Amino acid sequence: MIALSREYPSVFGQPVIHAVDPAIFGYRYFTHCMACDFCGDSCCSYGVDIDVENVARIEALGDDFEAHVGVPRAQWFTKQRWTDPEFPGGAQARTRVKGGACVFLDRKQRGCKIHSYCIANGIDYHRLKPLVSILFPLTFEGGVLVASGELEDRSLVCADQGPNVYDGLRGELAWYFGEDFVAEVDAIRVSHAAGQAKA
Repeated sequence: MIALSREYPSVFGQPVIHAVDPAIFGYRYFTHCMACDFCGDSCCSYGVDIDVENVARIEALGDDFEAHVGVPRAQWFTKQRWTDPEFPGGAQARTRVKGGACVFLDRKQRGCKIHSYCIANGIDYHRLKPLVSILFPLTFEGGVLVASGELEDRSLVCADQGPNVYDGLRGELAWYFGEDFVAEVDAIRVSHAAGQAKA
């Protein structure tokens, strides 16, 4: 792990990143999910962790969102909540799985129905789509930005294709953690690449 010069909280206060795993500069993935024609939306098969504050924002949306999803709101999230200080609000739930995929997966046009609703209604998708979903296949563990397990064990269908996972998600990381964060991680990437070239 490589320590950062300071802690970087997300725009929601949590998570707070204080280090990065340099492996994020080596793992690659397809990146452009909606252009993928070979994965069968496998990433959307399991549901996703979501912070309780975001659950509340989504549940507060009107009947038009419920109609857009096509599933009653009582079936969107697990009832169980888990304490997790790395998530905004200090706890998380999960989106439910229905018919073998996340309840928010658009089975006709592909993609996330939360995301498409935001686009159609002029809402920044970062405000409603789960952070863990947007950052996948990066994640955070104990304040460290790391590759998701699916990249590490190569079970991610699109692993080893496209740019490295950091470059693929750099813009999303900038939105959540700021331009200073990505500038520092950019410098680490350059330094890490130079070190790898000498090895």
